[in-house]
Amino acid sequence: QVQLVESGGGLVQAGGSLRLSCAASLSLDSINVMAWHRQAPGKQRELVAFSTKGGFTNYADSVKGRFTISRDNAKKSVLLQMNTLKPEDTGVYYCVAGGIVGRQGNYWGQGTQVTVSS
Repeated sequence: QVQLVESGGGLVQAGGSLRLSCAASLSLDSINVMAWHRQAPGKQRELVAFSTKGGFTNYADSVKGRFTISRDNAKKSVLLQMNTLKPEDTGVYYCVAGGIVGRQGNYWGQGTQVTVSS
């Protein structure tokens, strides 16, 4: 069983910053893709950013230039640094792992709430 535990969410004013962390129960070397998704109230879940084991990263247009995804292999964690936050960034943020050696499908964390006040 792959476990992902998110932390770092909270309430912040517009223009502020938060850093989310996702701790995995196995080595990141065995996980090809680590991603962050989010779901705003009343909206569909959307991909925010992803990182591959080979070092490729990609971001949703709405967060480019403001968010940065990174891997900390020693801590088996994936970080999402979020700067210049906007009220529209409010939502539940989920960590997702996919392309895991020896396993099929994607694995999701329980989510962490991010609220940006105007």
